[in-house]
Amino acid sequence: MLQGDQESIVYGCIKDSNSLAGGSERRRINRNAVLALPSADEWPFLCRDMFSIPTIKMKQSQYQTDVIHFGASYRAVEYEWDLWIQKFEELLKSMYWVSATVHLETELSGLHSFSWEAAGLYHEPGSGDMQVRCEWTQEGRVSV
Repeated sequence: MLQGDQESIVYGCIKDSNSLAGGSERRRINRNAVLALPSADEWPFLCRDMFSIPTIKMKQSQYQTDVIHFGASYRAVEYEWDLWIQKFEELLKSMYWVSATVHLETELSGLHSFSWEAAGLYHEPGSGDMQVRCEWTQEGRVSV
């Protein structure tokens, strides 16, 4: 199999708490951050069309977490993975969030899961400190 024929699937979610003050403003900022990404036909690999974006105004509900989910299929994105992660972290830096998870499924090297946790109660746009953890699973084996 040629490198270009290898399919990679990337999917995950970004979570924010809507129980904190400024819920609709937080949603607006997060929505604008995703909409500022390039369209599906443009470089880089991270594009707005792969994201679901919650509405700004939501009715009060029993749910306390806003979830922005995303997913895409690529040709061997693992060879450009550092760039993809860099772009994803740039997006996270511009958003409010509590945690984020990215799963990378590859034909050759199994499933990789990456998790970001906010240093405090939540991450605020423009603040530093993001902590990432990577877990790799292949045929029942787990490595951290």
